[in-house]
Amino acid sequence: MITARDIVDAYNVLKDVVVETPLDFDRYLSEKYGATIYLKRENMQKVRSFKLRGAYYAISQLSDEEKALGVVCASAGNHAQGVAYTCNEMQIPATIFMPVTTPQQKIGQVKFFGGNYVTIKLVGDTFDASAQAAQDYTKSEGKTFIDPFDDPNVQAGQGTVAYEIYEQAQEESVAFDSILVPVGGGGLIAGVATYMKDVATEIEVIGVEAMGARSMKAAFDKGHPVRLEEIDKFADGIAVQKVGRHTYEVARKYVDKLVGVDEGLISESLIDMYSRQGIIAEPAGAATIAALEVLKDKIKGKTLVCIISGGNNDINRMPEMEERALIYAGLKHYFVVNFPQRPGALREFVNDILGPNDDITRFEYIKRANKGTGPVLIGITLAEREGYEPFLERLEAFDSSYINLHGNESLYNLLV
Repeated sequence: MITARDIVDAYNVLKDVVVETPLDFDRYLSEKYGATIYLKRENMQKVRSFKLRGAYYAISQLSDEEKALGVVCASAGNHAQGVAYTCNEMQIPATIFMPVTTPQQKIGQVKFFGGNYVTIKLVGDTFDASAQAAQDYTKSEGKTFIDPFDDPNVQAGQGTVAYEIYEQAQEESVAFDSILVPVGGGGLIAGVATYMKDVATEIEVIGVEAMGARSMKAAFDKGHPVRLEEIDKFADGIAVQKVGRHTYEVARKYVDKLVGVDEGLISESLIDMYSRQGIIAEPAGAATIAALEVLKDKIKGKTLVCIISGGNNDINRMPEMEERALIYAGLKHYFVVNFPQRPGALREFVNDILGPNDDITRFEYIKRANKGTGPVLIGITLAEREGYEPFLERLEAFDSSYINLHGNESLYNLLV
């Protein structure tokens, strides 16, 4: 396991390389939750993510021979950018494996930061599939693999986030009750928890996972890392099927609590951060803000810091995020409804079934009419959450055999 001394050593290497990101008091969130909330703004790092810290430090510790042979990594995006930036700076060849599902914005940034020193290979639908391909390539080519989280030097580099938080808090005479840390493979929380529990054992370390990819919780439950069969890749920066063996051991020893946050709540928080605070965060970066909503009854009067781990958000994903946020808020719903094949049926639905301020956002016949009726996929956006049950009652009168796609994941994925 790494120690606080390892993190101090990493800081001394990184202090002239990375940006010391701000630790900002956030008035809006503090007033909203009746607490004192600070944000550690790693979305303002050079590559807009904390991942530069671990990547740079790990590569800096390689021998000259290892550097000359080149490095390999696998990443959903942010670790890749950190490796790319580092290799361009040190003039080291790098081969970077990324899932096919990686947002184009992150692929473009890796190319930008790496320049001529980076070769990108898109392999697999998940990080884990891409990582396996990278490991195989590393062995066959005799290069060095820079693990995104389960490497002591990577964890020490990520732990410099905690070093900065503690020093900045000391300068401002701020005493934290809790620190919220996003959790994917566990590299960041391993570093943060190790340092915090050495210098301030009283500070509660809370790990935050996306609900559709709770691999650290699964490891806690089983007593060892386990591979999740399926994950929701929406919060790609923390969507990992299996945490590291070393990161699990550190988290098990030092992390006080794990919480899960719905991807819809992450979307809602991300949009709120942008519209109200002008903060650009990616889904993984907004996870700790979403966790404030989950923990709101327990944090009143307390002082907390949320790590905003990254700001590499692809603008092309905003419609998906808005959709998830509306579904989470109980405003967006999808149904399969049998519509009579006669003039005026849609007008009747609009006038009699929809509320006065509700809206149809999708209307699509699934197949041809049969015996005067035809199934329609219909998307509804309600004006307010409380209108849901009355709407269902009116919909029942219109078509007693309608299908609600809420909770019917297979049909939702097929039709929507």
